Amino acid sequence: MALKLFPSLFLLFLLNFVVPCVLGFGVFEVKHKFLTHAQRRNIHLLRAHDVRRHDRMLSAVDLPLGGNGLPSETGLYFAQIGIGTPSKDYYVQVDTGSDILWVNCVSCSRCPKKSDLGIELTLYDPKGSQSGTLVSCEESFCLSAFGGDVPGCTSSNTPCQYSVLYGDGSSTMGYFVTDLVQYNQVTGNSATRTANASVTFGCGAQQGGDLGSSSEALDGILGFGQSNTSFLSQLASAGKVKKVFSHCLDTVKGGGIFAIGDVVQPKMKTTPLVPDQQHYNVNLTGIEVDGSLLQLPSDLFETGDKKGTIVDSGTTLTYLPEAAYKAIWQKVFQNHPDISFQTVQEFSCFEYTENIDDGFPEVVFNFENNLTLHVHPHDYLFQNEKDYCFGFQNGGLQSKDGKDIFLLGDLVLSSKLVVYDLENQVIGWTDYNCSSSIKVQDDKTNAIYTVGAHNVGSAWRSESQNSLLLLLLTIVLIYMFI
Repeated sequence: MALKLFPSLFLLFLLNFVVPCVLGFGVFEVKHKFLTHAQRRNIHLLRAHDVRRHDRMLSAVDLPLGGNGLPSETGLYFAQIGIGTPSKDYYVQVDTGSDILWVNCVSCSRCPKKSDLGIELTLYDPKGSQSGTLVSCEESFCLSAFGGDVPGCTSSNTPCQYSVLYGDGSSTMGYFVTDLVQYNQVTGNSATRTANASVTFGCGAQQGGDLGSSSEALDGILGFGQSNTSFLSQLASAGKVKKVFSHCLDTVKGGGIFAIGDVVQPKMKTTPLVPDQQHYNVNLTGIEVDGSLLQLPSDLFETGDKKGTIVDSGTTLTYLPEAAYKAIWQKVFQNHPDISFQTVQEFSCFEYTENIDDGFPEVVFNFENNLTLHVHPHDYLFQNEKDYCFGFQNGGLQSKDGKDIFLLGDLVLSSKLVVYDLENQVIGWTDYNCSSSIKVQDDKTNAIYTVGAHNVGSAWRSESQNSLLLLLLTIVLIYMFI
């Protein structure tokens, strides 16, 4: 009797705290940096992370990948993956704003040797892996990445190189290799087995600027962007997945899901992705506060050069053009004239002893096709010790290039299931309990499976890991006996 592997598979991240019993599953570990009590007191780290990220997102990128690649700053979530034969572990940022998977290599100049995140960094050695091969500049992947002729390609022995220069002066460059990436196949309810896929990724040979420092250092980046060079796109082109993925992050309780595949439950509305954009851009049409539509200039919502609305799970807070920021601020606090504000690490904070959801209004973002994004007071007013701080940020004060952009980050995306359907070029979301489960459907057999999230945070007490949350990354493949 033989096993037949169907093309459909689902990629599942289960957001959790780090505990030995969880590690026993042998799945990819994805960890979160900014959720401990100690780190909440250092709330300036949230904005500092976003500012560095936006410098890279919003500046010109010199990347020989057809203009679609955007490796960027260490983000909020990072995965432990296995690469090579024999497999070695690597910690890579999970980022919807990046288009390639890349890791630092043994030949790297100025690659960090240690990380202040408390993780052990590993340099990839293509010669030390029995399954690793260099990618030639004449191979189809390289030709596709460059959109045609590859500069400097003189023979099949010339490696396919990549280079990224960011607006803040950071840089990364190297060459592409192909090797096996390890993951866990889920073969049934609570049953998994180790599997792998052949993936082409960047081998970092030189890092510059912040990418060469130990601050927030990781082994690389796992991109979930739209380019054909991304991890998702490569799996899809091999017929293993559809280009549909979703995430549901509960940054309060520590639960969550990240899945590749069609979500059939819960149902949700969608809005079109703006075509020919580097990021996940959508058409914002209006903003309501406490049921009233804000009177804002219509051109504020237009998409164009350094304008528009971006959904980005790699950004911690949410940034608004100054006109929208001031209008929301005025409406949110109009019934609280006696509140006394104080500046805490550059955030506007205040004391409040009553229930904030009863005392402050809901903010609603309206999108094309009648999709709405509801942001509750407990989302945009985050607690810092005894104070509450305003989470919406004035984009005009953060970045010159980003002053006219609506950048929707985790502040407004938490406790929502967000689905990126690249097959149909739409994105959708709905309020959801991210510690529960969703239902996904295999497109070949039409079978429906329940995918759940775990939360064992109450059992976790490791002081050495108290700054991290855990996402379990599992690829679910559908098997049939024939």
